Amino acid sequence: MPAISSEPLAFRLRPTLLSDFVGQEKVVGKGTPLRKAIETDALRSVIFAGPPGTGKTTLARIIAEATNAHFTQINAVTSGVKDLKEVCSEAERVQKMLGQRTVLFIDEIHRFNTSQQDALLPYVESGVVTLIGATTENPYFEVNQALVSRSQVYLLVPLVVEDLERILRRAVDDKKGFSGKLKISDDALRHIATVSNGDARIALNLLELAALTRGTDLSLKQVQTLMDKRSMRYDKSGEDHYNTISAFIKTLRGSDVDAALVWLFKMIASGEEPRFLFRRMAIFASEDIGNADPESLKFVIAAWDAFERVGLPEGEFFLAHACIYLAQAPKSNAVTRAMGAVKRAIAAAPTLEVPNYLRNAPVKGMKEQGYGADYQYPHDLPGALATANYFPLGMQQQDFYAPSDRGAEGEIAKRIAMAKRIIRSTL
Repeated sequence: MPAISSEPLAFRLRPTLLSDFVGQEKVVGKGTPLRKAIETDALRSVIFAGPPGTGKTTLARIIAEATNAHFTQINAVTSGVKDLKEVCSEAERVQKMLGQRTVLFIDEIHRFNTSQQDALLPYVESGVVTLIGATTENPYFEVNQALVSRSQVYLLVPLVVEDLERILRRAVDDKKGFSGKLKISDDALRHIATVSNGDARIALNLLELAALTRGTDLSLKQVQTLMDKRSMRYDKSGEDHYNTISAFIKTLRGSDVDAALVWLFKMIASGEEPRFLFRRMAIFASEDIGNADPESLKFVIAAWDAFERVGLPEGEFFLAHACIYLAQAPKSNAVTRAMGAVKRAIAAAPTLEVPNYLRNAPVKGMKEQGYGADYQYPHDLPGALATANYFPLGMQQQDFYAPSDRGAEGEIAKRIAMAKRIIRSTL
């Protein structure tokens, strides 16, 4: 075993050549525009966005080694407007004196506030600096849109297990790592890669921790005792929160019970607030199921009420129960479409006056004005249906709610059609 270094294994193993970079084939694989730009030193401003440990900083370091430009780096957490202006002023001086462009790498660029990003914009716009931004957030939300529009955005994804195994195997063999003196079974190596959640930094840190605490001959059992829980990449206020709840809702809508449970329990395991999940399922019950299964909303509310009475951990049963019910229920967005259609019609109507025959006449004299005149009381009529125009004055009778033929909504459609035949029979 090599002597313990003060530098973390992940730092020592960070590649400086494209040929050593693992993963992100769609972004930087052979023949891709980004790879060609790096290899020919023709890079223009880019923003690398993605979760931690996916290669953003590594790519910046590779570009630093490959470019003939002046390369400088700052961190948005520790640098202010003054630091930024000093770097950009130096870039202007280098350009004028040496005719050399500057590549500026800004790590965690989303941490710059609006004024800092605005201060950078003119230098990027004029070409004084070529920007490389790195962010774990969605740049379309968190980075100045003027900067985004002047940069090529590359979205880096979590590494697959096979990529992480390659990185770990290199760490075992490389002289900057363990120089082949660490023995680890294939099962143990794969276990580390699997629990690292697509993050190369986590994988290398786990390998280093295992070597330091469990010795130079690592079995699967030894590794499992060290890391009994998977590392979850989930921030309840960050992008993965929104991505995961989006996946959950879309999976419920797609009626895949099993995948919906996966997303649900990912959020539960990551500490998501259960009431947030119940709120979203309650909305889903009306938005995406509606009258195709009128019981769905009552079911979610009942499960929510049971959760409030019991709490965690047993309350997970009620979350799972509601999730399964919603996923298997017949789907209809007829309520959602009706809401949108009626709002548009109201906005377009010249007036929405109530017809006299739909008004009450509680005050003396109002009846003489025609209030309530000619109103037909449905309960006195066959089928409790009267021929009448119930729409406001100034609005044509229209069909807003168009029920599907799925679930209970099929029967609802028949009742609505029968009612309309009588209500509008002479209108």
